Amino acid sequence: MYQQVVPVNQARHAKTKVKVNNDFHFAAGFHLAYVTAHEFVRAAATYPLVFLEDKGQDVFRPVALLGLDAGENLFVNEQGSWEASYIPAIIRRYPFALTKSADADRYLVCIDEASDLISETEGSAMFDEQGQPTQVIENVKRYLSELQQMDMMTQSFTEFLVHNNLLTPLSMRVNAAEQVRNITGCYVINEERLNNFSDTKFLEIRAKQYLPAIYAHLISLPQIERLVSLKKAASAIAQDAAAAPLGQPVAEPVGASSEPNAETLQ
Repeated sequence: MYQQVVPVNQARHAKTKVKVNNDFHFAAGFHLAYVTAHEFVRAAATYPLVFLEDKGQDVFRPVALLGLDAGENLFVNEQGSWEASYIPAIIRRYPFALTKSADADRYLVCIDEASDLISETEGSAMFDEQGQPTQVIENVKRYLSELQQMDMMTQSFTEFLVHNNLLTPLSMRVNAAEQVRNITGCYVINEERLNNFSDTKFLEIRAKQYLPAIYAHLISLPQIERLVSLKKAASAIAQDAAAAPLGQPVAEPVGASSEPNAETLQ
């Protein structure tokens, strides 16, 4: 997603503008997206939520599965629209990001200068004529700060799951577009282990306010069937397009809108 990330700087970005639109072509190649625990309840209505192991940092990260094949996002159509009611926050924050400063315990607001969403002729200015940050920058700072706080809570949540041996590998075979796909490399919460917790441990989970995220995750897993249906529909449209004579439009169904380790989907 990010190609040329640099800290936002008044001298460098005095004339930079940010275009506000609903074009998500930049995310068309992402088959998964990181989500915070705060997003689980809303995201679970559309996406299967699983955990991936980041072996480099020895942590687990929750992600929403957006497709069955690496490099394919089944929720972004050819026009660049996102065909779901909820869009993960990490997608919505683009082209901005928050990175930790190398020389201090603070974070810097950064921007991807390679993004098609920034321009010097279109969009909302980042700085005014006096060189002061506009409301665009203030809104971005507030939004990224909130995401950073949610990310810290999510780290504590996943550490709790690991410490209490609640994560178990997911192995599933699905039949999509006349091909059997193996979903591996993901982890899910073991419901049996959860149900065997003592009353004291269960009350601890409630006190930490982890219950909504846990149950949202479990409820989300059948959404894998949604991905299968979307994959079959996308494959059918592609086959029709390939079979259609040159110059003949391909009919598409009306209202077709649907509500770290690369081995995740094979």
